[in-house]
Parts: sequence; C-alpha cells; structure tokens
Amino acid sequence: MDYKVEIAKLIKIDGVSFDEILSLVVAAKDSALADFAFPCFKFAKTLRKSPVIVAKEIVSSIEKPAFIESIEAVNGYVNFKLSKLNFVKQTVDKTLALGESYGASTEGAGKTICIDYSSINIAKPFHMGHLSTTVIGAALYRIYKKLGYSVVGINHLGDWGTQFGKLIVAYKMWGDKEDINNRGINALLEIYVKFHKEAESTPELNDIARNWFKKIEDGDSEAMELFLWFKEVTLRDVQKIYDRLDVHFDSYNGESFYNDKMQPVIDELEAKGLTKISNGATIVEFDQSEDMPPCLIKKADGATLYATRDMAAAFYRKNTYNFYKSLYVVAYQQNLHFKQLFKVIEMMGYDWAKDMIHVPFGMVSIEGGKLSTRDGNVVFLEDVLNTARDKALEIINEKNPDLENKQDVAEMVGTGAVVFGALVGSRIKDISFSYDKVLNFEGETGPYVQYTYARCCSLLNKIESSGSINYDNLTSAESYELIKLIDKYPDIVADAGAKYEPSIVTRYIYNLAVQFNKFYLEQNISNSNEQDKCARLAVVKIVQNIIKDGMSLLGIKCPTKM
Repeated sequence: MDYKVEIAKLIKIDGVSFDEILSLVVAAKDSALADFAFPCFKFAKTLRKSPVIVAKEIVSSIEKPAFIESIEAVNGYVNFKLSKLNFVKQTVDKTLALGESYGASTEGAGKTICIDYSSINIAKPFHMGHLSTTVIGAALYRIYKKLGYSVVGINHLGDWGTQFGKLIVAYKMWGDKEDINNRGINALLEIYVKFHKEAESTPELNDIARNWFKKIEDGDSEAMELFLWFKEVTLRDVQKIYDRLDVHFDSYNGESFYNDKMQPVIDELEAKGLTKISNGATIVEFDQSEDMPPCLIKKADGATLYATRDMAAAFYRKNTYNFYKSLYVVAYQQNLHFKQLFKVIEMMGYDWAKDMIHVPFGMVSIEGGKLSTRDGNVVFLEDVLNTARDKALEIINEKNPDLENKQDVAEMVGTGAVVFGALVGSRIKDISFSYDKVLNFEGETGPYVQYTYARCCSLLNKIESSGSINYDNLTSAESYELIKLIDKYPDIVADAGAKYEPSIVTRYIYNLAVQFNKFYLEQNISNSNEQDKCARLAVVKIVQNIIKDGMSLLGIKCPTKM
C-alpha cells in the first residue's frame, strides 16, 4: 500500500486536484506525533479561512479507514497516524512475498539511460583517482536496472593523443615486449615515466613523439600495431580490477572511435553560423548571460579537442540508443567542460541537450598525496584492494581464526570496505581514504553492514520456527521503527536514481543495520514462543534480503559467515 496516495485520496478540497494534494502529503517530522502530515496554509487565501479552520474541516470530512489509527488537526496541519498493526502486517507480508525483488520498479520501462563512467586511459594505471567514477557509475547502473530502465554502461576510453606517440618512442628506446606482456601496465608506466624524465634534458624527444602520433592518425601499420597492442595490454590488466569490483560495460567506444564522426558535427556548427575564427582557432561563443568562455572546437593547427569528440559521442549515443538521459560521471573539475558541451548542443537546436547530465564527484586523497602518472607518483587501485584484503584477513584471523574460506571472505570484506567507503558520503564531497577507517567493524562501514548480514544468516540457520506470524509482537517500539525503515526501501532506491546519488542507498543500508542490531539486542528471538519467534525471524529474513540487495546495488558482496 502506498500510504501517501491512500491518505491523499481521503482529502477533498474544492478546486484542488488530487495531484496537488498528493504533492503536499509529507512524512511527519516527529514520528511520535504522526506518520504523515498535510499542511493547510496554502489554501487559507483562496478559501478565506485560517489554516487552523481548514485543517479542522478536513478532519471532520474524513471517515477514518482501517489503516489509520488517528486523524488530528494541529496548528494548521492534518496529522495522520497509521494503525501500527495494519502497517506492520502490510509491510511484512509484502516484503516477504517479494523477497530480493523488493524495491524493484517499472518506472523506467521503455526508457534508456546511458552512463559514461570509469573511462580509463589506455597505457596508464588504474589508480585511486579512478575509484569514484567507477563505483559511482556502476552503482547508478545497477540502481537504474532495478528501477526498470534499459541501461548502457559506457567506458569512454582515453585512447587518443600525443601520449601514445611518447609511449611508442619510449618502447622503441627502452621497452621489452616480453616484460610488457608479463607485467602489463606497470611496465608501460615505467617507460612512460622514463620518457618524461629524459625529455627534460632532450626536448627533441617530444617532436619525435608528435611524429609517431601523426603516424597513428595516418594509419601507419607499425604505429597502429603498437597502439592496438598497448590498448590490449591495458584492457587485459584493468579487467582484473573490474572483475573484483563487479563492474561491467556495454561499450568500450573511446576517443579514437569518434575520429571519423567529428567532421559532420563541425560542418553542422558552421552551417548554422555558430562558429567563429579566433587567432586561427574555431570557437563557439556564448551569450554574456551564460558567463562562460568560448568553447574551443578546433585548434589553429586543425587539431580537435575533448569537446569536439564529446559532441560527436553525444550525437552517436542519441542516434544509437535514443537515450532518455545520458549521464557523465566525471569529477567536478570538468564542470565547465560539460556546461559548454550541453550548451553548444542546445544552441544547435536539439532539445535533448536537457537530458544530458553531468554527475560530478569530489577527489580521493590517500597518504602519498597528489597523484601524477607523468611523475610516477601513483597509488594503484589494485594495491589498495590487496592491502585492504590483507588487513581484513588479519582481523578475521584475530576475531574468528577457524572461519572457513577465510581468503574469500577477506576479499569480500576488503574490497567491500573500499567501495562502501567511497559511496557512504555525498558524491560531491572529497574523500580522505584511510584503511583503519573503512575496515572498522563498528563505524559507518562496509564490514559493519556485512557483519550484520552474517548475523542474520546465522540466526536463520540456527533457529527454526513452524508457527504463524504474530503481528502484534512486531508493534513494540524497536520492532515498529525497524519495519518503518523496511517500508522505505523502494522510495530510497527511487530517490537515489532521481538524485544520481548512490550514497542514499549506502546510508540507508547502514541505518537499517543499526536499527536491526537494536532489534536483535532487545528481542529474545531464540527463547520466545513459536508465534513470536516466527514473527521475529520473518523480520530477520526481510532485513537479510534488503541488506543483500542494497549492498549488491553498490557492488558489494556479503559473506554468510564472518
């Protein structure tokens, strides 16, 4: 039952539509006084009555249904308190019946959402700087799938630019094919860093690198063979990380894919009179009210830029997928770039520009400070995951040395801790990563939630019940608060999708675990009578399902034993 909808149906005001009434029904701030409230202040002027009188008249006009315990007019509000027993029965029966599909929706039926995330650079390492875009994008991918959308995950590879000319020069001077095949990105990174150090004293190396990149642009066989090999080595290595994070993509079309798709966009810009030449470069200027510098389309030497390729990508995605929305999960430093991109497409006369959304996020820092591929100062994400796994294993050996499959559990806990830590706060906030913080079994962490899940599994395995549910038992304060939280899960998933904010799910799952542990400590499940035991185990099963499902939306697996 959608209580907001059912309450809105009870309220009748002359000249006011059901949709407007529904929009005003809100969850009450103080759940001890009411569950839902309807403010009447908006209608005082049109009805020529005080909000207090309007509220009293609404209350007197309602015939109280079974699912409502009380309806009161309080200071211009109509307060609705639900019948605890009715609410508990409705919620428990519904969630048990739906199981792990609870929270799913058909809101996205027939609609496609494209999500551009992770977008690694070929021949560069998968480092901590890629963590947020990867796990936020992947979480949104799973959330929209649960909401019924058709989702296209896009890894817009950084596979174009003079850095590939530099890498070819570095490989020809210092590279070893066998070493690169064996060590992958680590070996490529070493020679790339060496190139920049050597170029400081031998700047002509940069000219040689530019010539090699020109060969790639021209399709030279040797240059293309090396370029494609670097790409193959990179994707092979990063796939190991994606597998550990349970991240998947439907498209790996990167910058190079759009090389032959940019000119039609440039031609259209010129045909519509949107371009100007400034110092030899092709630009699009904006109205002063936009408060933006011009968007650079082509450099004076004819070279294209990120903006040009992103425009080509936007048209390709619209034409190929006919997206309902197209999301770009990219750091907030690129705010201007996307603002310009969307505005240019709008100026071209395409109203779907409004469906392109930049989903920005903050930066990740870790001891060691700034990350720079060029200088070799890189914190590899694989090293972070390995360290988190090893530290998790140490904790397991200390707390539960006889646990079966300790290595597998340590992998789930360590990787889950890193992902949960990246998703627990609002995405726009910067993250200061700490192993001790994310692996804490007592804080707002993945291990705390995973341990709660394992507790649910243990209870369900150890305690048997064949009785019927005594719903009266679930109206106590701690039970009722937990069931109210359970009831919110579908709205939480929908809200996370609407706001492009996975942390809404993360924090909900943590709060659910906290409330469950209060329930567990205050309810004697094993020594209760059969009906009470059955009721309490039903709640345990529901919480187990929601934690598993919610954590899976984040890309985190939960061990059944810890």
